[in-house]
Amino acid sequence: ALSSPHTLTIWEAQFGDFANTAQVIFDQFLSSAEGKWNVMNGLVVLLPHGYEGQGPEHSSARVERFLTLAAENNMQIANCTTPANFFHLLRRQVKRTFRKPLIVFTPKSLLRHPRALSPVDAFTKQRFQEIIDDKTANPEKVRSLVICTGKLYYDLLAEKEKLKNETTALIRIEQLYPFPKEQLTELIHQKYTLATDYAWAQEEPANMGAWDFIQ
Repeated sequence: ALSSPHTLTIWEAQFGDFANTAQVIFDQFLSSAEGKWNVMNGLVVLLPHGYEGQGPEHSSARVERFLTLAAENNMQIANCTTPANFFHLLRRQVKRTFRKPLIVFTPKSLLRHPRALSPVDAFTKQRFQEIIDDKTANPEKVRSLVICTGKLYYDLLAEKEKLKNETTALIRIEQLYPFPKEQLTELIHQKYTLATDYAWAQEEPANMGAWDFIQ
């Protein structure tokens, strides 16, 4: 990634917890390459993450660790829910005129999830979306906003449909850092003006995952 900055260099871990072994590299180089070493690096790291019954090392890629390391736009941290958004995330990584490390949490279950699909025009006509809105929600009926990231969205969606809940909108944060504060604020204040209840939903325990960072 350092010697050939115009190529897309990806390190894909078989288990999310492989980050434990590479912790020194994340701390000493990836998170601080510009500040300490005066070099840009565009390495993409894919770490399996998601509570889906495949064992502890698939379940936790230590989201909280990476968010703790994130500051001053030193890296990008994402958890995509659609194939097209993942594609545009990787495309953006190469097309940009600068380089930043990219950490992607990749739930295994979404590889075969029947609803994790994208139409062709989503690849050809769209761009990367830091936030994905609830297209089925009627703003006039929505009173609660549930904000989440990753494969948990599909679990929440199934429950919402099961309950025939029309008062809740599910908003997906596809890019955790840099946090899309402006997009989220605009969505809340311009579209969901009648919502009075806001919640962050995650699979992880309270002291893990993105909760502390989001709060």
